[in-house]
Amino acid sequence: MKTQQDAAIFLLRITLAFGFLSAVASRLNLWGIRSSGWKNFVHYTAETNSFLPQSWASSIAVLSTVAELSMGVLLLLGYQIKKTAFCASVLTLLFAVAMSISYGIKEPLDYSVFVFSAGAFLLSSFSHYEWSLDHF
Repeated sequence: MKTQQDAAIFLLRITLAFGFLSAVASRLNLWGIRSSGWKNFVHYTAETNSFLPQSWASSIAVLSTVAELSMGVLLLLGYQIKKTAFCASVLTLLFAVAMSISYGIKEPLDYSVFVFSAGAFLLSSFSHYEWSLDHF
């Protein structure tokens, strides 16, 4: 049973890491023609945060990209998992709330943003992380 739980925790950590890193890769055109690109991401950021001044969109886009890249790398390496996963949960919950305000509740539900946030929160609740830098 312990090994199955350790494997599940590891898979949760890795999938969350790749979720963040894939989003960043898309913004930086690393997915080729399937990338969203930076300009489109800044536009989407402005739309998603429609309740904030549009002039903030570029700053929010940069800050969120740095945060997602950092969280993705830290989760992938397994360093400071508890803190990183909690921050990831808060960030994605804020994203889900912003999406809900700007587009309605269907949008974050369709893109499983609440699930991503809950998964990150669940990951932050464990006290032991096998196969990570934290373990050593």
